[in-house]
Amino acid sequence: MQTSVLISTALLTVLLSVGLFFFIRASAKDRTEVAKLLAEQQGEPLLERLQQYFSGRAYRLISVDATTNQVVYEGTVRPSLFLAIFLSLLAAVGILCLALVLSLLFPSASRFLPLLLLLAPAAGVFYWRRAGRPEKVALQVEFLSEQPSPQSLLTVTAHRDEVAELRQSLGLKLMEAD
Repeated sequence: MQTSVLISTALLTVLLSVGLFFFIRASAKDRTEVAKLLAEQQGEPLLERLQQYFSGRAYRLISVDATTNQVVYEGTVRPSLFLAIFLSLLAAVGILCLALVLSLLFPSASRFLPLLLLLAPAAGVFYWRRAGRPEKVALQVEFLSEQPSPQSLLTVTAHRDEVAELRQSLGLKLMEAD
């Protein structure tokens, strides 16, 4: 095989390996966002619905600030077994490709390169340890005027998936940016 083909293949494989590394690292990244949501309710019924929602999602109330109408919930995020296995499989395929290219470049070391596959489960372990963490949801409620119908503005600081689930479950509208 030509040297230029081997070198370009090795370079592309190394670039793909770097991308895979950052993909695995990003799998456990915190994705907290702040969203402003409109509810068609006010007062006690809205607060009860929110409490039932978060209790049903295994969150517990950790603080209430009546002066700012802010409530903070905390729950534990469970890591996904499927994603841990999937990341380990992706790492195994990436390591296998890298070992194949390295065996073409360094034929004398080709016997030992498949041993790199023993590193593949580290991707799943990395995800599993980093993804299982306590998650906080900060919720601030502002009651808007009752003209023409009662509305409330909820400012939610939480993981983006939790914000999406809250919107869908309670039928809240996303307030457009100013």
